[in-house]
Amino acid sequence: MKAKLPQGIYGITAEKFSRGRSNVEVAQQMIAGGCCGIIQYREKRPDKTFADMLAECRHIRALTREAGVIFIVNDYPALALMADADGVHVGQDDFPPAEVRKLIGPDKLIGLSTHSPAQEVAARSSGADYIGVGPIFATKTKSDICKPVGFSYLDYVVKNSPMPFVAIGGIKETNIGEVLAHGAKTVCLVTEIVGSADIVATVGRLRRMWKK
Repeated sequence: MKAKLPQGIYGITAEKFSRGRSNVEVAQQMIAGGCCGIIQYREKRPDKTFADMLAECRHIRALTREAGVIFIVNDYPALALMADADGVHVGQDDFPPAEVRKLIGPDKLIGLSTHSPAQEVAARSSGADYIGVGPIFATKTKSDICKPVGFSYLDYVVKNSPMPFVAIGGIKETNIGEVLAHGAKTVCLVTEIVGSADIVATVGRLRRMWKK
């Protein structure tokens, strides 16, 4: 049965910002902190081989399966298949969701990043199961990201979109309350979690904020 996008904190790996910790270590600590029911493997380091990425994904897949956490791979449908992930997340300039669906089959999740109402409307018939909404605030985790969309696009999605979504981009402990107040039910924080000195404690605080 295909998984569904869970509400709560959406975890994403980012080894470049992880204080020397590996993606596997970060995923372990996210799970130990009670991270929401979904973790995405995102690797942007050009020096990491696909063999290394596959080994990491298979390790994280084992951890997430044991913990009952959904596991998503960013950008690479083939890597998601080889690691038996629950799905794949793609951007506007990556493989179209309809083509990804042909490869990964009907039972895996497809997430699609969106940055405007026009892209949200197109996503409805694209074959994607959920959308990313953002970047809400400025972010440095990706070099090819568009300018912040602010709350106007988030408000549009909350009011008009039938699709499950995750709010993403520059979200921190200091502003997550605003994002939740605008109606987001699933929220992604990247550097705030992976760059924390104590990931377990940070995830715990974020979960308590979300529950409030």
